Amino acid sequence: MIENDTLSKVLYIDLTKKKFQIKDRKDLFEKYLGGTGVATQLLLEECPKGIDPFAPESPIIFAVGPLTGAFPLASKTSAMFKSPHTGDLGESHAGGRSAIAIRMAGYGAIVIKGKSEIPIYLSITSGKVQFKNATTLWGMKDGSIAAKVMRQTEKGEGLRAIFRIGQAGENLATFANVTTETYRHFGRMGLGAIFGSKMLKGIVISGKQAIEVSNKKEYRALYDKIYDMATESPLMKKYHDVGTAINIKSLNSANALPVKNLQQSSIDTIEAVTGEEIAKHHLARRVACAHCPVACIHLAYLREPYDDDPYFYKTTPVCYDFELIYALGTMVGITEPKAMLKLIDIVEQVGVDAMSMGVILSWITEMFEKNLITKDDLNGISISWGDAEGYIKLVKNVTKPTTDFLKACSSGVSHASSIYGGKEFAMSFGKNEMAGYHTGPAGYLGFLLGARHSHLDNGGYSIDQKELVNTEVTPKEVVDKLLEEEAIRQILSSIAVCFFARGIYDLKLVSEAIKLLGFDMDDKKLFEIGKQIHLKKYQFKIREGFSIDKLEIPERIYETNDPTGKITKEFINEGLDYAKNLIN
Repeated sequence: MIENDTLSKVLYIDLTKKKFQIKDRKDLFEKYLGGTGVATQLLLEECPKGIDPFAPESPIIFAVGPLTGAFPLASKTSAMFKSPHTGDLGESHAGGRSAIAIRMAGYGAIVIKGKSEIPIYLSITSGKVQFKNATTLWGMKDGSIAAKVMRQTEKGEGLRAIFRIGQAGENLATFANVTTETYRHFGRMGLGAIFGSKMLKGIVISGKQAIEVSNKKEYRALYDKIYDMATESPLMKKYHDVGTAINIKSLNSANALPVKNLQQSSIDTIEAVTGEEIAKHHLARRVACAHCPVACIHLAYLREPYDDDPYFYKTTPVCYDFELIYALGTMVGITEPKAMLKLIDIVEQVGVDAMSMGVILSWITEMFEKNLITKDDLNGISISWGDAEGYIKLVKNVTKPTTDFLKACSSGVSHASSIYGGKEFAMSFGKNEMAGYHTGPAGYLGFLLGARHSHLDNGGYSIDQKELVNTEVTPKEVVDKLLEEEAIRQILSSIAVCFFARGIYDLKLVSEAIKLLGFDMDDKKLFEIGKQIHLKKYQFKIREGFSIDKLEIPERIYETNDPTGKITKEFINEGLDYAKNLIN
């Protein structure tokens, strides 16, 4: 590392004692770079074995990387914690200004432990932490209001990041998220519930720390090269023009898009909610994360009349992307744009992971349709496919549950189905609700074996689309490809670049970039570090009770058509059996 680089500074915060300290952990950053790598090691150090995720000593860890603030597309913050949703590794990444704010405040990582006796939020600047009363912010129906208050109260406009939770986090829904900069989220695995358990409403962080490079001339040339690749690449152009929503039409055409709890893999009425059509008729503007020239965040404007005055309208910006259209659109049978945007907006207000909520809503609908639950279980709500207003009511009831059934649903579909049945169509993998890819067996092996049980762990869906559709690839070959890709992605999330930029930042370019920031590692060394980080994640998972033998696979995946025709129990089981010896 470059001498005096504050990346190696770790801020430790105790919410119980209202104290903080700063330690230099150069040992961690020189070994694991930053981001996911450093956060994984800190989790192993700070999280007691077997602890309840909601216990005061259960840690929250944020970490950024060496490229943060120095190169384009290095916009991600890695969060690590013990997940209340799965019971083992909790990891989530968010963009916006979160990473640059932590870096500019003079830190590479933040560790938060303890529990406040009253609701608070943290105000973090260079060398200073303030513990501020948030009692009046607790219990608000719309989490964005609390953010507005913090924005008005705190200094640092234009330089700061604001994290906050909503009602779901306060009520400890295990898939509650943390929102940052309104349109970015630490979405998966329940970080918002950990915030809530600590009575931590939010965080405001800012600073003006400078970043040094070893050779300014070489740095400028490499920066310009990466910038040009980001702005001229056809791959990145699609993220700007249409965003990930561009995948809706192609996956639907390929019979790879989950519809109505994966009872179908395509739907005839898809056109109005394709990325192209929403961009044509509803797109209002694009927003970018800090230090990103791509601007892949797409906002639609939802225009609605006020209830008490039909002559006046309220206009609400609603962020949408592929996963939101899948989870809160096709998965619940909604293909009318305005209805879908209204549902997305209420999910945003209460503060939950949209993918988990969509899967839970679709499972509830099928349970109700099959008469396995009643209106009494749903607090008097009657639900059917495509009923946006009914789903809006359900979202509010799941995040503030009023029946035993809804309380079970607030802990996820795996938990609820273990009590009420419907396991065979409860679409979760490793207790994490599925993403929107019914592409083939590699996608599902990717969900099952990924350290976060996320499609972004290893991109298994891409193996299906590029290879399994037209060629014969064995389960062992699929697992080898998944593990290789997951090792590479550990490096990308450790230097803290966006995964959308993985076509730009290969390991050779990463080696070239980090060298200018004081890290001398070639591409082969980086790959080995990536494998080490991945194994450390599994070390934590296994320590906390994870086992491949305990994985549950919903029967539904074998029943619904997919593009490869190769989703069989034999293929999945052979892949899992092969993976046991590689991961343990």
